[in-house]
Amino acid sequence: MNRPRTIAVKPIITLIVLVALIVACVSAPVCAMASGQAAAAATDTIVAGDAGTRRATPVDDIDQSAGDSGQSAAPIAGPVPNVIITNFTYGDGSVPAGGKFDLGFSFQNKGSVAVQNMVISVDGGDGLTIAGGTNTFYVPQLAAGATQSQTVPMQALIDAKSGAQAVVVSFRYEYVDAGQRSSNSVDEKISVPVSQPDRFQINDPVIPDDAQNGQESTITLAYVNKGKGDISNVEATMDGKGFDTVSKTQYLGNVASGGSGTIAYAFTPTDSGDLDAKITVTYEDSDGQQKTKEFPVKLTVADPAPAMDDTAADVQDEQPGTPVWLLPTVAAVAIVAIVVIVVLVKRHRKKKRSAMDEQWDAWQDDQDGSDKPEAQGHTAEQPAADDADRQAPTEVIAPQPGERS
Repeated sequence: MNRPRTIAVKPIITLIVLVALIVACVSAPVCAMASGQAAAAATDTIVAGDAGTRRATPVDDIDQSAGDSGQSAAPIAGPVPNVIITNFTYGDGSVPAGGKFDLGFSFQNKGSVAVQNMVISVDGGDGLTIAGGTNTFYVPQLAAGATQSQTVPMQALIDAKSGAQAVVVSFRYEYVDAGQRSSNSVDEKISVPVSQPDRFQINDPVIPDDAQNGQESTITLAYVNKGKGDISNVEATMDGKGFDTVSKTQYLGNVASGGSGTIAYAFTPTDSGDLDAKITVTYEDSDGQQKTKEFPVKLTVADPAPAMDDTAADVQDEQPGTPVWLLPTVAAVAIVAIVVIVVLVKRHRKKKRSAMDEQWDAWQDDQDGSDKPEAQGHTAEQPAADDADRQAPTEVIAPQPGERS
């Protein structure tokens, strides 16, 4: 008789239990890690705002505290409050260089919380300065959305350049948001136009004294820019009747500070008598404003000079020109004449000196002859004595007694 087959159930059950235990041990850490990350995500909530990154209160703690004590959740911090300038005034038109003015401006708190301990400072840069007082002001508190005004006395420097001058207004303040005190600063920039005075000087026209009909003449005007700013687009025009000119309009361009020059008009009168004209000078000052200056011109134009006679013109045309050799020849003749004159003068002086010497010698000989005795030789007067002897009778004088013969 055959026995029934027996199946081993216990070993199979034991194997299944072991596999279940192994699976449970492997999956337990993974589940713990996943549950930890989920808890951390629910606990740590990051809120990004304008003032930076802030950590909010954990949600579980809020729910637990709300459930336990019944209090409301902590507020979340809002954006940083900004203070801006909403309006400013400096007067009418531009501020002249060296002039004083009051700079007034209004500022507003654009944030959702009040600002405290506000310090305001004003900086005029290189062209503006504070005209007495201080450039720093203190505001204890400015509520959210509130507006306040401030006035600062200022002055434009005398050497400030023409154009917009920047003014920087700085705000430094504190505020409390979500139970935390923070600080912030804002720099606002405004501009004030400054203008240099117009000192472009143009002198009166210089009119010719001898203007003649049909002959070209010139009118001049001197100019100089004595201002601190540049003058631009200078243009001059001469209008009137009774004259012709090559160009009635002249464009001189820009004139820098301290620059000078002359406007010259060459014109030819076409009628005799009184001539009335007008010179107009237009330019733009340092503020870009167009200026105009007019100068009336009045002068008397004489009749044209009478034409030269044709016969005289022909005679003048027939006269030969000066030869090239004429000048050297004249110079040589002049030199020879000078030499001849010098020689003649020398000869004349020599002859005169010789004649004087001869007269002196003759006079000296006469003196020497008169001093010699008559017994010695014959003198120059002996012929005269002989003549006297021949003319007069000879008288014999007898010797006196006692004399030797």
